Amino acid sequence: MSDDITELERRITAALDRIGTGLEGLGSAAPEAAPTGEIMGEMVPASDFEAVQRALEDEKQVTEELEERLGELKQRHAQEIAELQAKLQAASGTDTLAMDAELQSLRAANADLRESNAALREAVAQNVAEPHLINKAMMAELEGLRATRAADGAEIEAVYSAISALLDGTPSQEETV
Repeated sequence: MSDDITELERRITAALDRIGTGLEGLGSAAPEAAPTGEIMGEMVPASDFEAVQRALEDEKQVTEELEERLGELKQRHAQEIAELQAKLQAASGTDTLAMDAELQSLRAANADLRESNAALREAVAQNVAEPHLINKAMMAELEGLRATRAADGAEIEAVYSAISALLDGTPSQEETV
């Protein structure tokens, strides 16, 4: 235990000697060369420290300006996306309404054609009409049915492309036109 006390006394004495030497060195140092700032753990002269501080302030200002500009760009981008989505919804709604109106008129015309063909068949059954007119009416009815089928296919394709575009995030044919 006395060895420990002796070792501690020796260490305290050495520390006090180092402190005394450091204080003497500080008193004899010239004021121009005295370090005034610490950068990354090292003491630096005043002129270098001030230059680094100015550079740091400049970089902070540039960073603030860039962050402001980035915020403005994000806001403008969000507005553009909202506008494009609104245009897409309006265009899709208009196209769908127009297609629906056309399909309804086509279906109504086909229904009228079928009714007139039925009446024509009845007249033929009573020997009142000519057979070539019946053939002509039947050809017109078949063409109307083909047109209805094509319109239904186009409608299904339009709905499918709109749904797949929403799911995939890629533009459909309607969006690119």
